[in-house]
Amino acid sequence: MSSWVSRSVSSLRKFRWVSQNRMREAQLGSHTLRSHGITLARTHMHDWLILMLLVVIDVILNVIHPFYRFVGKDMMADLKYPLKSNTVPLWAVPVYAVLLPMAIFLLFYLRRRDVYDLHHAILGILFSVLVTAVITDAIKDAVGRPRPDFFWRCFPDGKDVYDQLGNVICHGRKSVIREGHKSFPRSFAGLGFLSLYLSGKIKVFDRRGHVAKLCIVVLPLLVASLVGISRVDDYRHHWQDVFAGGLIGLIVATICYLQFFPPPYHAEGWGPYAYFQVLEQSLATAQAPDAVNTRNAEAVEAPAENQQDARNNNAFMGISLSGGSSATVEDVESGRR
Repeated sequence: MSSWVSRSVSSLRKFRWVSQNRMREAQLGSHTLRSHGITLARTHMHDWLILMLLVVIDVILNVIHPFYRFVGKDMMADLKYPLKSNTVPLWAVPVYAVLLPMAIFLLFYLRRRDVYDLHHAILGILFSVLVTAVITDAIKDAVGRPRPDFFWRCFPDGKDVYDQLGNVICHGRKSVIREGHKSFPRSFAGLGFLSLYLSGKIKVFDRRGHVAKLCIVVLPLLVASLVGISRVDDYRHHWQDVFAGGLIGLIVATICYLQFFPPPYHAEGWGPYAYFQVLEQSLATAQAPDAVNTRNAEAVEAPAENQQDARNNNAFMGISLSGGSSATVEDVESGRR
């Protein structure tokens, strides 16, 4: 009876410990700015410092003069497009490429309360944009390819002048001429990162056949493509500039995304690597005391079971002795008779 009671108590304890583990696992899904924000910022402090360094480098690349490539009179046939204003203004670029994705990241944070997802998404898109900007601006300064509207930048009055070697002698504004040598390439990395982020969050590649999810993923890429086409229509870039820049932006965005998140087709592609690492560490920490309690309970139950077995053995021996003694008495009585 006592053995059955001890086993029942042990089962109840194990059930309670399993329930507690499940409750802890459910509570681990909430990592807020208040609970993990400071620790996360300290862990990635060097990443933010490198990010600020990239900002400084990009500012320098935009200040220095690009390479002034030789531009002859026979080359002007492809460089006489009109000087127009941008269809998509420059101030809108950080809005749709950085601020809009960050707003979407914030909406997912308000839904899941995962500061790791919010932090890594913001850090990832900033790295995507800045790394791409440094690469493209460095190539622009090194190549110095004239824009399609270079003629009117160089000769605002329409009167072209060339030196003895046939190179242009520009008499336009220096800042306008300098920008006229920065055609190649033109990239869009922010919206590419957003497309990867959304594909992981809504599980586009979960093999369930919900093709409608692709519309959400393709939308940022479509916007980036239309903005790139507008640059060609405004005669600010050649189509090769937009094509090459788009490849650079997508490659950099993919590399930066995979630094923080699993591939979108992965089973855990909906969350960052850091989230699952913290989840495993927390579960291991929570299960350690339970393992100790289980061993202690087994150690307590073992003596109780041994005592019960000893009692059963003694009772069995008592019955055997009583049976043997009764037989001896009968033998003695029969002998006397």
